[in-house]
Amino acid sequence: MFAVIMAGGLGTRFWPKSREKHPKQLLNIYGKKTLIQNTVDRLRPLVPAERLFVVSTRSQLQEIRTQLPWIPKNNYIIEPKGKNTAPCIGLSALFLERLDPESVMVVLPADHLIANNSLFHKTIKVGAKIAAERGSLVTIGIKPTYPATGYGYVQFNETLENVNGVQLLKVKTFAEKPNFETAKRFIKSGDFLWNSGIFIWKTQTILKEIEENIPHLYDGLLEIKKVLGTPKQDETIERVYCQIKNISIDYGVMEHAKDVAVLKGEFEWNDLGSWDEVYKLHKKDKDENVLIGQHIVKDSKGCFIDSPDKCVAIVGLDNIMLVETEDAILICPRDRAQDVKYVVEIAKRKNMTKYL
Repeated sequence: MFAVIMAGGLGTRFWPKSREKHPKQLLNIYGKKTLIQNTVDRLRPLVPAERLFVVSTRSQLQEIRTQLPWIPKNNYIIEPKGKNTAPCIGLSALFLERLDPESVMVVLPADHLIANNSLFHKTIKVGAKIAAERGSLVTIGIKPTYPATGYGYVQFNETLENVNGVQLLKVKTFAEKPNFETAKRFIKSGDFLWNSGIFIWKTQTILKEIEENIPHLYDGLLEIKKVLGTPKQDETIERVYCQIKNISIDYGVMEHAKDVAVLKGEFEWNDLGSWDEVYKLHKKDKDENVLIGQHIVKDSKGCFIDSPDKCVAIVGLDNIMLVETEDAILICPRDRAQDVKYVVEIAKRKNMTKYL
């Protein structure tokens, strides 16, 4: 079994702390280690370092290597730019197929928060067994605890079996991030799980699915495959990435593939999609505030203040968040946390590169 960690995202919802060269996965947003360090630590009992690969962009490479010195230099796969999960997964599958044509790959994001590692390990092992023996595309779903609008969902229509204490379900459909009313209907129906974004499959299986369902991407991958390990590799990857479309593996493959199963993950999971998710994780004071750093608070409730270097005073404010760095401050209502990504878009249009 090989593991592929997708670590090329920009984490724009975590501005101003998340920047292009030092994005969300390289920050210790919650806990003592960075998110990518926690992800690798979680995998190390399952996958030795020589079979653990990280996909990222060149601008993030140096910092990732600094944080993960035990991963071999040749195990970093560089994308010229992020083109969503399907190209990332297709490119990494080429590298693994070259090493071991019969390989099983676990694909997971670098920036998730997971507790109950023993349950996580058991679920991954079951998924790898199913992928290897049956050739299924396996994803992991999490039982929803509230009507989240920041997560995708997986709907199942039958229970296939119980494998070593892990429920295996037949996927009916995938759903994009819903609005609040739709999310409430999903929860009420009882047949929807959060889409964790963790996948397990045989390397050859996912390449065949890409060939069938995303032929333009597969054509580009074939060009890359011909020159892997040669001096033409980097130039060819650069050229192909300029031509291929931005497409997710969910939309491009999983929604169309015929043999897709979902394992019900019983471990605690959070994809830390916004500052509001971080607020929910922290211990609150008597007024439901989370206050990091020096603060003066008067008649304010449900606020998230992360300002370790400056004293912040708030008076008469409810349910707002403030995140401060050396050169920028974010202030917005907590229920608008998902919209922080638009700050980055506006900064790009205004050519405010200093803050990106």
